[in-house]
Amino acid sequence: MTIFDLDTNLASLLGDKGFIQGNALKDHPLSAVTVPRALIRPASTDELSEALKLCHRVGQSVVPQGGRTGLAAGHLASAEQIVVSLERMNQIEDLDQRAGTITVQAGVPLSVVQEAAEAKDLMFPLDMGSRGTATIGGNIATNAGGNRVLRYGMMREMVLGLEVVLADGTILTSMNTVIKNNTGYDLKHLFIGSEGTLGIVTRAVLRLRPLARSQNTALVAVNDFENVIKLLRRASSVLSGDLSSFEVMWNSFYAHVIHHSDRHTKPLEDSYPYYIIIEALGSDSAHDDARFEAAMIDLLETGLVENAVLAKSGAEQKAIWEIRDDVESLRALAPLFAFDISLPLKHMEAYVSDIEAQLSDQWPNSRTVIFGHLGDGNLHIVVSVGSDTAQSRDAVEEIIYGALRGRGGVISAEHGIGLAKKRHLGVSRNPEEIALMQTLKQALDPSGILNPGKVIDLPK
Repeated sequence: MTIFDLDTNLASLLGDKGFIQGNALKDHPLSAVTVPRALIRPASTDELSEALKLCHRVGQSVVPQGGRTGLAAGHLASAEQIVVSLERMNQIEDLDQRAGTITVQAGVPLSVVQEAAEAKDLMFPLDMGSRGTATIGGNIATNAGGNRVLRYGMMREMVLGLEVVLADGTILTSMNTVIKNNTGYDLKHLFIGSEGTLGIVTRAVLRLRPLARSQNTALVAVNDFENVIKLLRRASSVLSGDLSSFEVMWNSFYAHVIHHSDRHTKPLEDSYPYYIIIEALGSDSAHDDARFEAAMIDLLETGLVENAVLAKSGAEQKAIWEIRDDVESLRALAPLFAFDISLPLKHMEAYVSDIEAQLSDQWPNSRTVIFGHLGDGNLHIVVSVGSDTAQSRDAVEEIIYGALRGRGGVISAEHGIGLAKKRHLGVSRNPEEIALMQTLKQALDPSGILNPGKVIDLPK
């Protein structure tokens, strides 16, 4: 078979719904900015396996796409590549209420898994603003984080088993359903966070948790970053295992969102340096409500908190979170550059001061907006310098990533490497680690057809 026969064979294998090309592809919502040579939409693991066998035989590169909500350009495809979408593989296959597990196909949106769990009095704790579009396969491929990592961990901690199709079409089925399985190498971890460069996830067994019976939310203002750190420790202590979120908004973010539109009320004046969303999920509403209120009083009495608003209803909780989730309002700062970094809390204040000073020195009229999941050391940084040229991007990236050196920081906390951060991988990974990554890539995808150019290259 030659590459010229590939399209015919794929069309025969997948049918009109599974193989899209030409004008029909230009109108498809999952097609990339640069229209790829084809889009394949398998309806089963077996179909994907057969399709990859064909692609592997002729060296045709493929780019897996989930809900295309990623921010590291890991889903971008060129005009010569074939996009793989699992949007037709969108079924929940099983929900075991007694075991607390759910078995799903990779194309199921995150929100659908959340709703299915809640209907059985359970919870799938991964959560993010893109929950309605992001797919489970994409969440696994990028090791998604979100708003509740502080308590429940990242996607990696929620995956019990996987089914993956390798570059040559081999189906690796490891659909483990138990929490404890210490039988040799835990192969699923090779693929979680690999961004589709080692294999394509098709099915997963996910761990569910008991549905929270209470949710308490407060927005507090703090005047000093050292007090932010002390507040995190104090809140972790007084709320014990119930603390689920500790989200910090610098004034640059809070004030921008509040004034950007009339969609938000102003729960607190925009005159404080830091704003923190503290959330606790518990099992006894009456007891937990009183406990949370007592905890807020404790935090105020310590002097760590300058002002606070305690949400008294679901609507008020939603309004507080909508401020934090309104990242769309940052588009008003365009052109802009967005970053997703992580570093130890002890270095965070100095790091922020460092980058703000460097950015201001080079671009006096620049804007820097900062917010993040501070409980796990993750900051989101948005920078606007009035230009989005390649030269401006390079200069801004050197400041943001360069300041991480020597501070134990990483260039991506939860969005992945993709294409956007690949050249900076050496900031966070040493040569030995990169060499081992290349060895894994060589072993699992020797022809380099899976999401080529993303994360890591084959060794030369």
